[in-house]
Amino acid sequence: MSLVEQHRETRRSRTHAATRAAILNAARRVAARDGARDLSLRAVAAEAGYAPAALYGYFASKDELLLALAAEDLSGLTRAMRDEMQIHTEGKLAAAAAVALDLLENTETFAAVSSAFPPNAGSSDTERLFNGRMIGALTALSEAVGGGRSREAQADVVLIAAALAGLALLGRSGRLEALGFGGAELLARLDRHFTAQD
Repeated sequence: MSLVEQHRETRRSRTHAATRAAILNAARRVAARDGARDLSLRAVAAEAGYAPAALYGYFASKDELLLALAAEDLSGLTRAMRDEMQIHTEGKLAAAAAVALDLLENTETFAAVSSAFPPNAGSSDTERLFNGRMIGALTALSEAVGGGRSREAQADVVLIAAALAGLALLGRSGRLEALGFGGAELLARLDRHFTAQD
């Protein structure tokens, strides 16, 4: 590949990345305004200033766009958990779990993304990106627990993540409060259960 061709390819990649980022930013604004569940490619295209058909060069469907937004949010969740763990020398799991629960409960894309997964697991680049970001969040939780690499330790991390997702669902719907529990109380029990093994 000649130097001119390399330059063109680099410029094309940068333009593609910038346009994709602009579409994601527009989608985030539409999701904030209309709700992530009601996100439509037409509304996102209008918000971004593109023809609706132009979005299909970046996202095959509304579900793929929603997965991309959730993948970005997972990156933010992972950073927030790691930042919180840096502050706390003890109780790292409780600190990371509290931040994760707050973000899971209050981030619109997390509430809507479960309906966006395609029937064939791992079938798109966006889904693989989401899965990679999910692994990053699970790795941060693993670090909070103590970072064991055994299958049992990994299963514990998945159980913690599932508990957080379930608590977020109950909290978002008001069911947790109706049951008479607070998130802090349940997170303390989670921390005691999973860190008592050390």
